[in-house]
Amino acid sequence: MNSKIMQLTDRKRTLIFINLVVSGIASSTLSTAMTTALPNLVEYFGVTTSTGQWVTSGYSLAMGMVMPLTAFLITRFPTKKLYMAGIGSFIVGLILSIFAGNFGLMMVGRILQACGNGVLMSAAQVVILTVYPTEKKGTMMGTYGLATTAAPIIAPTIAGLMIDAFGWKSIFYLVLVIMAISFVISGIVFEDVLEIQDKKFDVLSFAESIFAFGGITLGIGNISNYGLISIQAGAPLLIGIVVCVLFIIRQCSLEKPFLDVKILSNRSYAVSVISSMVLYLVMMGSSVMMPLYVQSVMGYSAVISGLVTLPGSLATAVVSPFAGRMYDKIGIKKIFMIGSAALVVSNIGMSFITMSTPLWIAVVLNVIRNISIGSLMMPLLTWGTSNVPPQKVADASSLLTSFRTIAGSIGSAVFVGIMTAVSAGSAEVYGDNALMHGMNMSFLWMTVGALVLLMISIFCSPDKMSGEV
Repeated sequence: MNSKIMQLTDRKRTLIFINLVVSGIASSTLSTAMTTALPNLVEYFGVTTSTGQWVTSGYSLAMGMVMPLTAFLITRFPTKKLYMAGIGSFIVGLILSIFAGNFGLMMVGRILQACGNGVLMSAAQVVILTVYPTEKKGTMMGTYGLATTAAPIIAPTIAGLMIDAFGWKSIFYLVLVIMAISFVISGIVFEDVLEIQDKKFDVLSFAESIFAFGGITLGIGNISNYGLISIQAGAPLLIGIVVCVLFIIRQCSLEKPFLDVKILSNRSYAVSVISSMVLYLVMMGSSVMMPLYVQSVMGYSAVISGLVTLPGSLATAVVSPFAGRMYDKIGIKKIFMIGSAALVVSNIGMSFITMSTPLWIAVVLNVIRNISIGSLMMPLLTWGTSNVPPQKVADASSLLTSFRTIAGSIGSAVFVGIMTAVSAGSAEVYGDNALMHGMNMSFLWMTVGALVLLMISIFCSPDKMSGEV
């Protein structure tokens, strides 16, 4: 073990963790808060809504593109300097967004924020998985997950109140103050706890990773708006897939790869990656479908939609630290099986919902689904990364996060597409209930995904705490 980790006192370890959580909350908040500010931004900069939405989708795209780079940065630069650089990038992005005179400069600020957040998120996960002993990793990752999951959930509500009271820029000012304090605290409490590896920056690998992960994320994101057979979706998706293959081939041939994809040969880690991808596929699909069900199918307002989904979102945040503690005590298999079974029940329940079904039933099913998601998200990541060598944890964390982000994008596009296609094809048979039928079919396919996850949990997860399947 790294000698600097051995020298860490419990107090120092706790201070580092608190700082990771504080900066994580602040950076995660802006990933969703801008959805509330979108109408104000559109009016302020005089752009269309389709252009303005890039403050959120462009942020996600930049995050997807920077994640593979973070594995290199974490293993190449001192922990303290890298983490402070991530906060610094975020602060510069905030300042640009506050004083932006046009939408282009606003987007530059958002991209810098996304890059900073990518570094902060990856570094935080690797630091927690490195500085804590095996018996505490699940608990600490669960607690960190609670903070970074709860922040995006309540951010739109807080943002709405702040915008009404102080204007849309007040969101950036609040986060700027928090990040500035975090920057100062980082300089005091942080230590270089991660070992530096002798890696050279491979320009070609970096370029390939941008086109691969960025192209796939952008292409999938455009499917719901333009369709798969379109230049906007098809071209970046095809380029992304082709370059991704070239990227993987190159990484396998390098002695010191930019991103070590060969860790996927570890079966337990590979299972955790596939499981996380399936989980995010279903999770993002349901997160998009629930508001559509409440507003588009049932005809309720956006406020009611928020009230319907809020209990489930809060359940995800609350259950996360408890799931971490349970993982530390009993391992992955029982948590995995129970969580997957709950996901099956919730999705199959939604596939039988009708226009006359009381809304509270959908609320309960959504809470069950989100408890399942909260119980699986961090334990799967913790289990997967615990099965790779310590020096490969950064690669493992970045690779898993990148793949599950792409899977989430696929889920959002595919399940909305199923709902739209089925509704259009069954309009003559179902009439006014066609949209409900389309939603039922979409949730039925999510049930199939949940069943796949359940099968993986039964046959591919270990009875013991960690190790090969």
